[in-house]
Amino acid sequence: MKKNLIFKPSCFLILVLLTSCDPNRVFEENKTIPDHTWKWDNVLNFNVEIADTVNPHNIFVNIRNGGQYQYSNLYLFIKTISPSGQWIRDTVECILADEKGRWLGNGLGDIYEIRIPYKINVRFPYTGIYTFEFEQAMRIEDLNHIFDVGLRVERVK
Repeated sequence: MKKNLIFKPSCFLILVLLTSCDPNRVFEENKTIPDHTWKWDNVLNFNVEIADTVNPHNIFVNIRNGGQYQYSNLYLFIKTISPSGQWIRDTVECILADEKGRWLGNGLGDIYEIRIPYKINVRFPYTGIYTFEFEQAMRIEDLNHIFDVGLRVERVK
């Protein structure tokens, strides 16, 4: 019993330290998809404060999906709005499984997580808040077995 009282808090502390020691991370947020069903009209917004316009950054899309997800990929529309109001919209294909149907990324049980490069070595032209809008572009009203979708911005090492 005493071991358990010491072990659980120790594991929690180690987990917190490991996840907080990421000096290159500028921003990371994952949003849970309600009922694991990404509806076509559910646009996810991420507001990222950028202070560094000199050094390059990498931008990633984070996806957690269930093993029952019926496709090997996920198409997204990503709209990026700069602090000046200028915007661009990209169509991005996220490959989630290989040609044999094996899920890519890391899996735990029947849930798989992958980080997909979106833009590499990008220099932001302005400081301030950039808004990234994610919209599922699979042409399906209710896209089942998508658990979380997120954005990560990191400084290039």
